[in-house]
Amino acid sequence: MFFKRFLRNRPTADADFVSAYKATGDLDVLGELYERHMDLVYAVCFKYLRDEAESKDAVMQLFEQLVVDLRRHEVTNFKSWLHSVARNHCLMHLRKQRIRVGDGDTDLLDEERPLSDTLVVWPDGDDDALDVERHLARLPAALNQLPEPQRVCIDLFYLQQKSYAEVADLTGFDLKQVKSYLQNGRRNLKISLQK
Repeated sequence: MFFKRFLRNRPTADADFVSAYKATGDLDVLGELYERHMDLVYAVCFKYLRDEAESKDAVMQLFEQLVVDLRRHEVTNFKSWLHSVARNHCLMHLRKQRIRVGDGDTDLLDEERPLSDTLVVWPDGDDDALDVERHLARLPAALNQLPEPQRVCIDLFYLQQKSYAEVADLTGFDLKQVKSYLQNGRRNLKISLQK
């Protein structure tokens, strides 16, 4: 009898699962919700980590992180939020890895390239693989529409992985101009991709 009642009240929407988990702390509920999106999480992890074993480890680590994080944050769109959490987890992993295996200059490079400066410019909510692929396909044309200084700075900083100082040396712009061109270029790319 109890089992039938439980099945009848079983959550179906992501928001219902989130509410049920927050109310009860039941890891089975969180596990069922996470399982729905595990393919997306793995795809995001593999996109950044480019290693099957590391991506699988990241998927497991993210579940452990969700146990705590989901109770602390107000989440309205679980899928979008989870995509961001997975992406940030992978970027942090790569950053730590780069600091560990890099030479002495890498620490300076990491300080100059904060995680907020990653080139993710597609509109919020476009987080499934098809949306990401569509925006990536349009990115070269959007880059060509940028004013020359913005395009050059974005190319050097993001695509060629130069530091702020290296971009300034190569272009002749001062450091403030480089940062401004990068910020404006990212904003203009996002606007262009939203059209």
